[in-house]
Amino acid sequence: MEKHCTDSQVKGVSTGTTILAAIFDGGVVIGSDSRASIGGEYVSSKTINKVIQVHDRIFCCMAGSLADAQAVTKAAKFHLAFHSVQMESPPLVIAAASVLKELCYKNKEELQAGFITAGWDQKKGPQVYVVSLGGMLVSQPVTIGGSGSTYIYGYVDAKYKPNMTREECMQFATNALALAMGRDNVSGGLVHLVVITETGAEHVVVPGNKLPTFHDE
Repeated sequence: MEKHCTDSQVKGVSTGTTILAAIFDGGVVIGSDSRASIGGEYVSSKTINKVIQVHDRIFCCMAGSLADAQAVTKAAKFHLAFHSVQMESPPLVIAAASVLKELCYKNKEELQAGFITAGWDQKKGPQVYVVSLGGMLVSQPVTIGGSGSTYIYGYVDAKYKPNMTREECMQFATNALALAMGRDNVSGGLVHLVVITETGAEHVVVPGNKLPTFHDE
């Protein structure tokens, strides 16, 4: 028992997570589960919001060390706010992703956090970017991450299609997260979804007892 406590303290608080973002016709959905754990053994929070707003129509999801992810997103918010003042216009989604990439790359020896960045801007419309551990930046129409993502690659490949409607994309994201939460013991809680379009962002919460079920749980 004493050894378990020591290991947990070394590992720190982890989001032990499932995160997702997908582009639909006219916007993008980004979402996650809400469970945080210490060393994968102790659930420290069942309701943490892993979808972080870094600007008006730009959000990111975090996976890995919670402390590292929070520090990076806090710094990114500052950079983007300053950038917006300098440019006298809202930042582009790629600019936000690039800020996260630079912060992760320059501190890759110390950080244990990865991000999905999603948003809408006037230049390219809805976009999704992955900033992986170490600072790699990739643009994708749909992406998943975190420990729970390993259970849903087949579902995402089979069910995602371009130009989905808003409702179809929200149902797709909810189903994918629910499937991962049902299989991954460090993903769980409720589902946070943010729908981002030209008109703004809407935060939707799906309680655990309202999530779809696909097998005996």
